[in-house]
Amino acid sequence: MTEQTLTYDDLCVSIGNVFEEMGYGDSHPDADTVREVEAMIGGVRHWLRPKFAFSVVRGEVSDGSNTVVIHNADASRQVVFECGKIITRQLRKSEAFAIFVCTAGQEYQDYMDRLTDEGDMVRLYMAHSIGSVIAERCADRMETVLQHQIDKLSWKRTNRFSPGYCGWHVSEQHKLFPLFGGHTADVRLTDSALMTPIKSVSGIIGIGHEVRYNDYSCGLCDYKDCYKRRKRS
Repeated sequence: MTEQTLTYDDLCVSIGNVFEEMGYGDSHPDADTVREVEAMIGGVRHWLRPKFAFSVVRGEVSDGSNTVVIHNADASRQVVFECGKIITRQLRKSEAFAIFVCTAGQEYQDYMDRLTDEGDMVRLYMAHSIGSVIAERCADRMETVLQHQIDKLSWKRTNRFSPGYCGWHVSEQHKLFPLFGGHTADVRLTDSALMTPIKSVSGIIGIGHEVRYNDYSCGLCDYKDCYKRRKRS
């Protein structure tokens, strides 16, 4: 298991990333919005502590059933993820898998909770956008660390895939989290399989000699309401 606690500056977030998450696209926000987002980023960067954890596990893809089978270290038990055809197609030829969880952290959740209690919906919307970018950049940093580790084996990696997207039901979080053995970067699951802190990302990455990373994979997916598709359209 690999675990790290980061700082805001480790994430290389630009204010443009936040505006994209807010939905501005090619347009530019007004001066008041720019000042407010800059002030919020300046406030959180001093105490933010995003975290990630990941582990490499053995398993294989079953194309016929559109599943990924994960083997425990002692090979006494298998965990079968019903990922669907879109994800299993992208994970094909994987020799192992990295299971991961990344989060903006409890401190950031507490910050959003305070904004909610204050009823400041404009700043809360900005905070949600900033938090989403933080969680995604934390996952990017996790992938960089993972790649450095698998470089020693001349392995490559696929894109990361999460329960709740591309036909993989979010309820399978309940199969994923026990595989971490308690090392979940302090992220917890609700009964409905939602993560808390809410600005968290979890999932699976295929690794091996012949896997591929696709920079733009939305064309392979038929899920029209995906937030990533909306951001790119």
